[in-house]
Amino acid sequence: MKLTSYWLDTAPPFSGASKEPVAGKADVVVIGAGLTGASAALALAKKGARVVVCEAETVGNAASGRNGGMCNNGFAQDYAAMSAKLGRERATQLYHSFDAGVDLVERLVREEGIDCSFARTGKLKLAAKPEHFDKLRRTQELLAAEADPQTRIVSPADLPAELGSRRYFGGMIFEKSAGMHVGRFVTGLAEAAARRGAQFHQHTPVVGLRRASGGGHEVVTPRGRLHADQVLIASGISGVGPLGWFRRRIVPVGAFIIVTEPLGVDVLDRILPRRRMATDTKNLVNYFRVTPDNRLLFGGRARFAVSNPRSDLKSGVILQRALAEVFPELAKVRIDYCWGGMVDMTRDRLPRAGERNGVHYSMGYSGHGTQMSTYMGAVMAEVMGGRPELNPWKDFDWPAIPGHFGPPWFLPLVGAWYRLQDRLH
Repeated sequence: MKLTSYWLDTAPPFSGASKEPVAGKADVVVIGAGLTGASAALALAKKGARVVVCEAETVGNAASGRNGGMCNNGFAQDYAAMSAKLGRERATQLYHSFDAGVDLVERLVREEGIDCSFARTGKLKLAAKPEHFDKLRRTQELLAAEADPQTRIVSPADLPAELGSRRYFGGMIFEKSAGMHVGRFVTGLAEAAARRGAQFHQHTPVVGLRRASGGGHEVVTPRGRLHADQVLIASGISGVGPLGWFRRRIVPVGAFIIVTEPLGVDVLDRILPRRRMATDTKNLVNYFRVTPDNRLLFGGRARFAVSNPRSDLKSGVILQRALAEVFPELAKVRIDYCWGGMVDMTRDRLPRAGERNGVHYSMGYSGHGTQMSTYMGAVMAEVMGGRPELNPWKDFDWPAIPGHFGPPWFLPLVGAWYRLQDRLH
């Protein structure tokens, strides 16, 4: 079993790393070479900007290459609750921004010729309890009327046509959702940006960032300094550099995944005959899907803990038990990959993007970042070009999380609370 991301292990290495020194001037310096940074670099380079991307590790190494490869539309939260909180018009507008994210991913895959097995298989949201199905049914009625007629309910009686498991009590289908090989996608996105002139410096963390006396920003790395007219922070939960203001507003939560050995088509036809992206309604969510080479990926927030090799192994054991509960016939299947990654959570599980002290940022995707990060990279390229009205998150305040100054000491307490909620509701 490999303790590494299946997506990163089976994607080609990024070949567009710059051989230029980290020095001189740039129109825009992008901090972070995940999906947000690569998408922004591509959009900016297409506009003729001189773009430099500084990445502390390698392209896609963090959350962008460690997720489930699901490109799903729809909120993490209940649409009805979002409508009650934000108003129907605003909730619908934000819902459609997730739709636009999936559309953009599909368009970039086509336009840039990215070989990442993108397919609109749809998402199946599964009711973990009978009462959850009633809530899904009410939500779908509202969604179909207000925001997304391409959703539909799957009754408990009809669920066997979608899923070979007795663990769930019906579900809801989001037809617009898709899946892909996210490792190949993020690499392909960065390669496309590099072809258009964007410079990518890997193993180049930004350790200093300050206003330059003559205007713009001075960006400091261990390999040199840059002057940038504009800066975009696209680094999510990075623990490197002068990003303390952002760290007080984001909770890094571990997400853990296992991937099985390749399975026979007959097995896959029994357990996921339509090859949907699948997720359930628990707070400690489980999600699963079929990979392009016929493995089953099974993930979730097995533990509220940070990701490291020991933590990943512990979480992998929990996920294997959950896998056997959902699909008993896979109880003895070999597990070939087990890994973790850190999700950048906000308190309300909605992204944040904007400008602070002259520095632009986009982050906080809260586990739904594959499509939204790609979308917001392109949006922030427009915002930095003078169109702030295009930012769907521009009016959201972002107070610091009380008691949060760095390491998330409170994660075990949060996990215990969510486990209790899953038992009670």
